Amino acid sequence: MGRGALEIADILRVHGAALRAGGQLSLAQLKVMSAIERCRSAALGGHVLRCNDCERLEISYNSCRNRHCPKCQARNARAWLEARQADLLPVDYYHVVFTLPAPISAIAYTNKSALYGLLFDVAAETLRTIAADPRHLGAHIGPTLVLHTWGSALTHHPHVHGIVPGGGLSADHARWVSCKPGFFLPVRVLSRLFRRRFLEEIEKLYRAGTLRFFGEYATLSDPGTFARWLAPLRQCEWVVYAKRPFAGPAAVLAYLARYTHRVAISNQRLIALDERGVTFRWKDYRLKARARYKTMTLAPDEFLRRFLLHVLPGGFHRIRHYGLIANAARSENLARARELLNPRTLPEAQPTAAQSSTGTSTPTFVCPQCGAPMHIVEVLVRAAHIRAPPRIPRTP
Repeated sequence: MGRGALEIADILRVHGAALRAGGQLSLAQLKVMSAIERCRSAALGGHVLRCNDCERLEISYNSCRNRHCPKCQARNARAWLEARQADLLPVDYYHVVFTLPAPISAIAYTNKSALYGLLFDVAAETLRTIAADPRHLGAHIGPTLVLHTWGSALTHHPHVHGIVPGGGLSADHARWVSCKPGFFLPVRVLSRLFRRRFLEEIEKLYRAGTLRFFGEYATLSDPGTFARWLAPLRQCEWVVYAKRPFAGPAAVLAYLARYTHRVAISNQRLIALDERGVTFRWKDYRLKARARYKTMTLAPDEFLRRFLLHVLPGGFHRIRHYGLIANAARSENLARARELLNPRTLPEAQPTAAQSSTGTSTPTFVCPQCGAPMHIVEVLVRAAHIRAPPRIPRTP
């Protein structure tokens, strides 16, 4: 298959059956595979569209809407960003990343809900604790955290990206406290607290019997072995880093558009599926500039194994809001923040994806030939799933 035409769905349709036959997949992984294979195909049904002007006919098949599907994220991202646009404040925003060390990442794969959830909560607690300290900022802040579990080569690499306004409300909510220009919080202090608090909480999970260990890590079920395994993690450096502030609220939205609904690999990164395997583009972040852009070829089963590493547990939220923008008091806190900030500096509202520059709604379907609106003239019913053997009525 040529470059630009290849999709994850194609690889699954060709090699998915062999992977299923191995019997090593979870129910969640099987559901993701099935959804992606059927996405935007006749199996899910669809509709026939007709252009109002040129009368062009086009068939549009339904999406699977699975959050791991590379083709289904754009619309979800647009809707989410439209909702978040109203939350932006007229201040600098900072990008902070918290990464788990390799030994903990290894056991996180078989303890996803527990350790991914812990990563979220400890990262948020770390940011809020240091920000509330008068020696650093002395303010109540509102971070948004986004979980990514992959590296560019599809390896298991759990980390959270934090998008944080450069300031917050004072303890009594009487004033807005801004951070120093170009500097949010000290990374070394964040790293130390993140390490200490995460290790404290993982020990609590261990004592409660929440963690499970398999394969080469099965010996960690012994408390003495677990304690010895944990000891070096108290001394090594944990990676926390902060990037320079974004260039205004519009840049924050552009960044979030790339990160919030990203999956482990996009179809655009795929190059070929042939007798050698699956070839795709990746970045080697240890190198700089153009040297970091490389290609990699993996056997199809290894490629799919890596892709399925990043299937999240059902119901697990990979975007979470804390502090000022936690759902419970978001509206009140944001209103107070805007009241304290100069209202004249508020960014102008941008037209949403559902509106044109004139404020009128854009059509859901647009003709690719002439650009005119298209309307549905026929609905295509999805194929029925066989969920159980047919019942045979008993003879009297």
